[in-house]
Amino acid sequence: MAENTPLVKVEGLKKWFPMTGGILQRVRSHIHAVDGVNFEILPGRSLGLVGESGCGKTTTGKLLVRLYDTTAGHIYVNDPELGAVDLAQLKGKQLKLFRRRVQMIFQDPYESLNPRRTVYDTVVEPLAVQGIGTLQEREDKVADLLELVGLTPATSFMFRFPHELSGGQRQRIAIARALVIEPAFIAADEPTSMLDVSIRTGVMQLMMELADHFGVSYLYITHDLAVARYMCQEIAVMYLGKIVERAESEELLSNPLHPYTRALISAVPVPDPRYNRQALPIKGGVSQPIDPPPRCRFYDRCPIATDFCAQNDHPPLEDKGGGHYVACYQV
Repeated sequence: MAENTPLVKVEGLKKWFPMTGGILQRVRSHIHAVDGVNFEILPGRSLGLVGESGCGKTTTGKLLVRLYDTTAGHIYVNDPELGAVDLAQLKGKQLKLFRRRVQMIFQDPYESLNPRRTVYDTVVEPLAVQGIGTLQEREDKVADLLELVGLTPATSFMFRFPHELSGGQRQRIAIARALVIEPAFIAADEPTSMLDVSIRTGVMQLMMELADHFGVSYLYITHDLAVARYMCQEIAVMYLGKIVERAESEELLSNPLHPYTRALISAVPVPDPRYNRQALPIKGGVSQPIDPPPRCRFYDRCPIATDFCAQNDHPPLEDKGGGHYVACYQV
């Protein structure tokens, strides 16, 4: 695959959840969790998806591994033999086979592991489902992978249950499970947010080393801009189902253009009691994503909004130079 050919390309991705009411439980409105998202991820690179709770980050990740069906849009994942395959359209056996290319690491290592399954049963399951290797080959592969994620010696971990492991060890098991079938792309949903601060850096460093070892690209979902900068070459900022800014990590953090991105960066604490940062005048609270008006999603809170913003649809992502994309009429 050519380096400039996207590994993952998302076009017009939407996920609306119906809301019912009344005696007949008819659909009365929709939650626009993801509403017209576009981005791409190149091979060997990772994209950090940041934003506040409820903006649609996790839903986007689940759409990219088909844990949710799309309402509209396309998810193209490049396959070495088949080329760009639209994951949103695959069904049945085709979808099962193609899951070798995409996997997910969940946020909570205490909930994502079956308490009745041993570590070996958990990690070997993707190989068994896909019919990869003999019983001995699977056992050897699981042992090698446990060693690779830092659970050594593997023989002392393979037949333990999740309640016998620490939070960091459980998340390493979740990482091993995602990597065991050697996918090309992984959606990582805040994989360190539930861990103690003392072990977060170790898990993040492990994920970066494994990305280099296996040639994996991540969609790394996080609230933390510092984590996104550490883990990813590119960052996309999401607000109420829309991506409002996307750029190279250093470019976005040093030169934020969208007022919401500026507000996020201004909220990051500075470890210097003498530093006095000017707070941005963001208005009100987060709007509800239930059948929002077609105008800019950030209009109600935006300090630079004009009548033009109110009278026109949500602005498209436009390149403002050097691959720095912003969805704002005023910048």
